[in-house]
Amino acid sequence: MPVQPPTLEEIVDIAEGYGLSLTEADAESFQGLMNGVLKSYARLDALTEPTLPVTYPRTPGFRPQPEENPYNAWYWKTEISGAPSGPLAGKTLAIKDNVCVAGVPMMNGSSVLEGYTPEIDATLVTRILDAGGTICGKAVCEHFCNSGGSHTSDTGPVRNPHDQRRMSGGSSSGSAALVAAGLVDMAIGGDQGGSIRMPSCWCGIYGIKPTYGLVPYTGIAPIELTIDHAGPMARSAADAALLLEVIAGPDGLDPRQQAGLPGQAYTQALSGKVDGLRLGIVREGFGWEGDSEPDVDESVEQSAHAFEKLGAQVKSVSIPWHRDGVHILVAIAQEGATLLMVEGNGMGTNWKGHYTTSLLDVMGRGLQTRPNDLSETVKLMMLTGRYMQERYHGRYYAKAQNLSRALCAAYDAALAECDLLVMPTLPMKATEIPPADMSREVYVRKAFEMMNNTCPFDATGHPAMNVPCGMSNGLPIGMMLVGRKGDDATVLRAADAFQREIFDAPRPPAV
Repeated sequence: MPVQPPTLEEIVDIAEGYGLSLTEADAESFQGLMNGVLKSYARLDALTEPTLPVTYPRTPGFRPQPEENPYNAWYWKTEISGAPSGPLAGKTLAIKDNVCVAGVPMMNGSSVLEGYTPEIDATLVTRILDAGGTICGKAVCEHFCNSGGSHTSDTGPVRNPHDQRRMSGGSSSGSAALVAAGLVDMAIGGDQGGSIRMPSCWCGIYGIKPTYGLVPYTGIAPIELTIDHAGPMARSAADAALLLEVIAGPDGLDPRQQAGLPGQAYTQALSGKVDGLRLGIVREGFGWEGDSEPDVDESVEQSAHAFEKLGAQVKSVSIPWHRDGVHILVAIAQEGATLLMVEGNGMGTNWKGHYTTSLLDVMGRGLQTRPNDLSETVKLMMLTGRYMQERYHGRYYAKAQNLSRALCAAYDAALAECDLLVMPTLPMKATEIPPADMSREVYVRKAFEMMNNTCPFDATGHPAMNVPCGMSNGLPIGMMLVGRKGDDATVLRAADAFQREIFDAPRPPAV
């Protein structure tokens, strides 16, 4: 529909919002001037914008019934067959439900978006299908991907296949549960504070947050441009390497990829050997007061030293900045996500690349008409982010971004002496799903209590991977390996060697 010119009342309201004082004559004058500017918008309506390719046929699929969805991990089931041959031929995949798959409904964990169907395939979806993969559907994710627990999606909690009373972790909650349960071979996750690694840890699978900008985020609902990551989740390090090999590399449409990092043949790096590799156990990643469980810390420390049996060198290192990483990430995420995801209607402005314009429309309408239906975590983010912007004018967001360089330098200094850093992925094992009538305070605490070790690397962009390393009381324990920027291959090589030679995670009980 054509752009409607503003009324005088609308112009006065906008002016008041900016603190401008307009007389009636001023408003009439600006109305005439604005009508001239709007002629350009009218011309835009007559032009067709470029879109992303949709190559492979598909049907919309269906929303599975509870009996078909024991972990509540599927949002939508379908089957999209890719090319007849390729590196992913024979592999089945789930796509996190913040990723656009043309013709398949996308909810991003929120009833505010329910009913939205994208018209495009995200770049990584096209790459998966071109490589011969079969997409089996959309995996549940947490409400606007704003939780490390699996209790905030409007479709209900995602259950951990190892113990259905417990959370699978978030925000890529369904992706982890489906892979762990063996319902798909691989999945796509997203990570802005740990959302690939956290559910991978609690579900006992392999999940890597790649180097920032390695995997294009085009066609994926963002949270904050400087911390958005997408990456693979799988039951083996080898499958994670294979999927990363397929989806990595620039697409020319994502501003996060300014460094132009090329993808690599990651599977060729999986030699099973780590002779001479230097690992640094980061002391500050252990012993989080009130959060760390002794069996988790002990298992990760023993697992790190187990690399010595394979010829690696292992030592303890100290990175005091690591303890401040969570605070840096929180400030970036609270204000940045409020401006981009909420006030920017899920896309924001001031960047070059492909904008998913249909998502802008549906987000804008949903946020205006149904703000009370947002999750408690999103509401908290909005209130905090807007307060900090209005009261402190973005100063703390800017300071956090500047401090992230100091944080990055601290990790880089340690990585000059070590090839990989090691710490627990999460300080505790999977926690129980809280009751539906929980307080707001419990709801928020269970969403963010686990993220201290994972979130700093979203601010710095280093590749970081969950590697299952133990079991305690029937629940998985995860070790996080962190590498130099762009050296995702070494992270994957070490994870693969550990899986082959030391620990291969037990499968959850069949349902």
